[in-house]
Amino acid sequence: MFWPFHKSRYSDGEIDLVEMYKIKGDELNDYIPSVYYEIYLKENNKRIGKCDLRIGMDHKLYYAGNIGYSVSKPYRGNHYAYKACKILFELAKDKYKMDEIIITCNPDNIASKKTCERLDGEFVELVDVPLGHWLRNQGDYQKCIYRFKL
Repeated sequence: MFWPFHKSRYSDGEIDLVEMYKIKGDELNDYIPSVYYEIYLKENNKRIGKCDLRIGMDHKLYYAGNIGYSVSKPYRGNHYAYKACKILFELAKDKYKMDEIIITCNPDNIASKKTCERLDGEFVELVDVPLGHWLRNQGDYQKCIYRFKL
């Protein structure tokens, strides 16, 4: 596939994460730098989802987590979010010198809870999202918090 400019690509042999863009930490995103990726099947270069890595930690990010992911409906149930997270763990550790990751999910999101458990995350707590937090403003009232040592 031809890319109009170089995009970093990271693979586990089955999926590729293609770096789409980076956001520097500034006032608009609470000074948290982030890197956004698209997830592709390696065998046919089919886009199957997206994920992001938020670098750093603060009181607001604790509720949102360092990693977000979404897998397109036809590709769910194949552990692609798990595989993407494994790649992101390596990037977080090796490239961004992080030693811990937080992933959060809504209590009713069974698939994400299973992904966090499959990743051997430590369940930390079920928390209420504080009033005024951007997650609460979009309708998320509670989060399950999982911690991962890298």
